[in-house]
Amino acid sequence: MEKRELLFDGNEKQVFATDDPELVIFRFKDVITAYNNVKRARVARKGIVSNAVSSLLFEYLRDKGVHTHFVSKLSEREQLCHKICIIPIELIVRNRFAGEEALRLGIEDGFTPPRTVYNLRYNNTALGNPLINDSEAEALGIASEEDLKIIYATGARINSLLSELFRKAGIELIDFKLEFGRLKGGAVVVSDEISPDTCRLWDQSTGERLDKDRFRFDLGSVVASYQIVYDKLIKIQE
Repeated sequence: MEKRELLFDGNEKQVFATDDPELVIFRFKDVITAYNNVKRARVARKGIVSNAVSSLLFEYLRDKGVHTHFVSKLSEREQLCHKICIIPIELIVRNRFAGEEALRLGIEDGFTPPRTVYNLRYNNTALGNPLINDSEAEALGIASEEDLKIIYATGARINSLLSELFRKAGIELIDFKLEFGRLKGGAVVVSDEISPDTCRLWDQSTGERLDKDRFRFDLGSVVASYQIVYDKLIKIQE
């Protein structure tokens, strides 16, 4: 596989073309951002650990029949992925209310609702990635009714699979973000990454945060916490 020109240089990842027009290479940077890139820092080895966790989780989901853009892990910083057309939607799956959602609703951080809550965000940085509803997504031409059915069903399936996986590792999956895209044939698949950057993960015994909140709230030990997540996931597979 030949790595070619840079197609996209994002905050935390780069995307490169390859000699196959339907495949791209994702490269994870040692950069971490929060609050729509208002807070930003370089953190040594962060890209390596994020790539390791995301590759492991994508492989696990693939084995369970979930379709994603992921093909294989190429190196400590790079993944080979299917080229997609991005659907500008984020699906937020909430098993508990934490962070900005708890503040927005005026409830205690960590509150457990009677059922899982699903939020849609319009993935538009210039607008601050606002919350939208299904009707707005359809009206804007972002996603069809059928697309949304697939997106919600995929989110529920991933929530069930990952909640159980993390539970076995002694970690609670508080919430997580999914992004989506279309393959050349039009199929809707999960894209971007699934890692402590995109999930809230709390230690089941201590409640310690093992995710990007360590950066958001200046708790320190960001990479060490991400590494704990990876090590726990590897251990239950041994």
